[in-house]
Amino acid sequence: MFVSMTACQGNRQAGVLPEGDTLSLQYAQLLTIVDYDGYSIVTIGDPWNKGRTLHEYVLLPKGAEVPSGMEKATIVRTPVSNALIYTAVHSALAIELGAGKQIGGVCDFQYIHSPYIIDGVKQGSIKDCGDAMSPDLERIIDLEPDVVLLSPFENSGGYGRVEELGVPLVECADYMETSPLGRAEWMRFYGRLFGVGDEADRLFEQVNDDYLQMKAKAADATEKPSVVTDMKIGSVWYVPGGQSTQGKLWADANADYPYADDSHSGSLALSFEAVFDKAGESDIWVIRYNQPVPLTYRQLAADYHGNAEMKAYKQRNVYGCNTAYTAFYEETPFHPDRLLGDFIQICHPQIDLGGLKYYERLNE
Repeated sequence: MFVSMTACQGNRQAGVLPEGDTLSLQYAQLLTIVDYDGYSIVTIGDPWNKGRTLHEYVLLPKGAEVPSGMEKATIVRTPVSNALIYTAVHSALAIELGAGKQIGGVCDFQYIHSPYIIDGVKQGSIKDCGDAMSPDLERIIDLEPDVVLLSPFENSGGYGRVEELGVPLVECADYMETSPLGRAEWMRFYGRLFGVGDEADRLFEQVNDDYLQMKAKAADATEKPSVVTDMKIGSVWYVPGGQSTQGKLWADANADYPYADDSHSGSLALSFEAVFDKAGESDIWVIRYNQPVPLTYRQLAADYHGNAEMKAYKQRNVYGCNTAYTAFYEETPFHPDRLLGDFIQICHPQIDLGGLKYYERLNE
């Protein structure tokens, strides 16, 4: 009989069948993986409705008979061999785990930096299935994927006609985790989808070890500089909430983040004046942007006159990450250790971690 489980970790209790072996997860709060004899059940908690289940999957080897009572569950035959992946970050992870040949198609190709994917699309071995918000259904039908990896959104209304194809949809809710290592730990689930679970476990162990070692080094720093992030776009300045993954990264970098006490796990939509009042005197300013040429102090002041009044601007202590030319969004969700390394070196230059990977100081 198929027994429903809640996605529980930490202090919560999972309703696990007696013969099941629950995989010990250290940080992920929305994910439960229980191994049985010949198959696994994966439960994803609903990020927007605490205590409810978003989706439940049975990972079943190809050719194996569906166990009695599980006929209505979402069956994913493993290892996945022809996946359509909507997001660049999950494509990059599959490649890193050695499962690149199992990627049959991607969406949002224009945002992908991976040479493997770019070459595959050019050569025709990987199909470009269009925009993730409105994918090309004909190309997807032609691809005949055995699974589709996509990101769920609150009140999205579903996934359109792709739901009618009868292909298992894996809802990648990892981005809703509220800790950097919690999101990264989802690689253990994705590794099992592609038949590279052991590789995923080893990679996560390395990421975890590197992250904790860096955090310990930062904790020894005597100074704690204040940091403000990103910039006003249009009329709104989005800053990470205090309980967001980036907010926690700043804490682990031993930085004084002005919104650290905020309880939100997402971004805060604020006016320039609100950010300036609270964070205008921050020692350091880090900005993510996407454009053909590097951001400069001259452009920053031209974009909005108030930018030149920020303390970090006046003291020429602004760092930029041009996501048009770096794999920031592809790498950092499953490698928070790399992003933490940048944050630590920006805040504590005396700590040498091999140089900045994503950010660089702005030029005039």
